[in-house]
Formats: sequence, C-alpha cells, structure tokens
Amino acid sequence: MSIAENRKAHFNYHIEEKYEAGVVLEGWEVKAIREGQVQMTDGYVVVKNGELYLIGLRINALRSASTHVNPDADRTKKLLMHRAEIRRLIGKTEQRGYTIVPLNLHWKGGRVKADIALAKGKAEHDKRNTIKDRDWEREKGRLMRQKVSSNPKD
Repeated sequence: MSIAENRKAHFNYHIEEKYEAGVVLEGWEVKAIREGQVQMTDGYVVVKNGELYLIGLRINALRSASTHVNPDADRTKKLLMHRAEIRRLIGKTEQRGYTIVPLNLHWKGGRVKADIALAKGKAEHDKRNTIKDRDWEREKGRLMRQKVSSNPKD
C-alpha cells in the first residue's frame, strides 16, 4: 500500500535499478504518516560516511503531538539496506550522471519502506518526448472512448 509517491522522479530521470530500503523514523513521524501528513516531491538520497540518507521527505507533525517532542518536519532520515547493496549504489553514483532518487514510501509488514532507484538525469529533449508520449496516450484514450460511445452495439 503506497503512502507517498515522487511523481517527478519518472519525469526527470531514467530509472535504471530499483531497491527497497527501510526508513529510520521517530514515533511521532509514524503517527503522522498514518494520518497522511507526508510529502516527498523534492526528496533525494545522499551518501555520507558509507550510509544512505533521505533528504527532502517532509512529514508534518500532528496537532496532537506530545509536548515533550520537538517535531522537525524536514529531518534527515537514515535509510537501512544491506552493506553490499549500499556499496554497489555508491560505486554506481560515483560514475558520471548517476544519482539515487526516492520513488515512493509504502507499508510492508507494519514498517515504512522506501523504494529508491539508481537513476540518470534526462536531457531536455527527453522530457519533451515524455510529454509528447503522455499527451498522445491521453488523446488516444479519448478517441477510443468517443468511438465506442458513438457506435453502440445493439
């Protein structure tokens, strides 16, 4: 079950490989995620000291948050993966043009997981082609619906 999705990722990047990672969260963050107070449109992953961190994942605190909790909506979250996978990702990101982007957050076994991807940035003309293809698919669907509704089968 998807919690939040990074829709810009598929538009701005060519997705090469996908991985699933655990996310280290605090209690108030899990409660806020259950209430749908999460946003990841500008999220990205950085490598620091051989570990992966998710930056730009915004979790807004609930109004009923406890008084002893200091909620920080833009806190950097650590990602949990096997060491071999992390080394592989680090090796790939050191190549020119590759980066790691979060794709979505979802529940798995009562825990929050993040799908992250090794991606390469799209050039401007690739983005235009993506827009053109999306518009053509939309127009094709519209034409098919019009054709079906104008020719009823009796």
